[in-house]
Amino acid sequence: MDLASGLTPRQIVDELDRYIVGQAAAKKAVAIALRNRWRRQKITGELRDEVFPKNIIMMGPTGVGKTEIARRLARLAGAPFIKVEASKYTEVGYVGRDVDSMIRDLVDIGVQMVRAEATAKVQERAQELVEDRLLDLLLPPPPRGAPEVPAPAAPHADTRTKLRRMLRDRMLEDRQVEVEVREKAAGTLQVFSNAGMEEMGLNLQEMLGGRGRTKRRRMSVGEARAILAAEEAERLVDMDAVLKEAVARTEQAGIVFIDEIDKIAGRESGHGPEVSRQGVQRDILPIVEGSTITTKYGPVKTDHILFIAAGAFHVAKVSDLIPELQGRFPIRVELESLGRADLERILREPKNSLVRQYEALLATEGVRLEFTDDAVAELAAVAARVNERAENIGARRLHAVMEKLLEDVSFEADARSGQSVRVDAAFVHGRLDALVADEDLARYIL
Repeated sequence: MDLASGLTPRQIVDELDRYIVGQAAAKKAVAIALRNRWRRQKITGELRDEVFPKNIIMMGPTGVGKTEIARRLARLAGAPFIKVEASKYTEVGYVGRDVDSMIRDLVDIGVQMVRAEATAKVQERAQELVEDRLLDLLLPPPPRGAPEVPAPAAPHADTRTKLRRMLRDRMLEDRQVEVEVREKAAGTLQVFSNAGMEEMGLNLQEMLGGRGRTKRRRMSVGEARAILAAEEAERLVDMDAVLKEAVARTEQAGIVFIDEIDKIAGRESGHGPEVSRQGVQRDILPIVEGSTITTKYGPVKTDHILFIAAGAFHVAKVSDLIPELQGRFPIRVELESLGRADLERILREPKNSLVRQYEALLATEGVRLEFTDDAVAELAAVAARVNERAENIGARRLHAVMEKLLEDVSFEADARSGQSVRVDAAFVHGRLDALVADEDLARYIL
């Protein structure tokens, strides 16, 4: 487990800067948190188990980058990551998901991640086995016990060599073959317990003795290649090792992002919804403190999982959380609201900026978009103006503005193949000015 190969905090911030504009304080906090994980792995002896992650609370309005910072950090670390909303959980005994499910879901993600890595490592060998199976389907080998044929009169080997070459050159992709494929599982059995709903992953077909049942299907070589590759890779992957690594990676590097934590803040009242909110906080507390959660892959310890909580905190304050939970989130970072200049940078700078995304989308139909600098400035101004008049949703407003701006171009893209569309300030004014001028219309459309 290399945890981003030991990137320094400055290098981590530089990586985050490629996708997220501003919010230097939040980036600095998460960079230190990730680096501390790498440092902990270098500690030897019993002290390593005593070094716990410093959980973080991010405070700031919607659309300023809270979720994206956590998601990019997890991707950078190659760590299992899950985003959950605190408001969907309820106190034990009420209707809703129990809080333990966030860890069970995190382990599921860890298993998928490690399995994908293990599958990628065996792909080359899997393709070799698939090639042999396809050759057997196209040219069945001589039956066992058949009398030997003199070499000059045995064209089988030469034919097989020619077919192998044709398979590798993808010259037989449309040829029809008959393949034995395993039937898909019917579903999972959900087991209810006092701890809530636990998806035990018990396969109904397995219970009824149907696991491994196959049926013959006629399909093209191209389709058979994909199905057989998945089967062979599954056989080659050591699932015991995958599960062991997935649980270890979840325990040592997992990141849980708890959004809308301000929605469960409140400890003034002793009745009504406040009781349930406090109950959710008290249910979350042992998970954040460090406990053992039962999952279908075995027990998972949460002691070294990093928890990042976030909320707008417009009405509630961090101090409205129960003191025990506050103490488990020692690092607090306030994210800044986005103004016109920030929105303009968001359109220009990130590697995955909306401008680049729309250019790539329409290029698939042969339409070349050309955004001028004054157009980008006007788009940012429009988004900032609508944010001021209506609900401030930060950078998310840019999605609505861009979609409305390019609505006609996107609709007619197939007819415009081979053309260039210049998006300048006049283009922006012509399509958005009337909409922005009507406050009621802008409120519902933008």
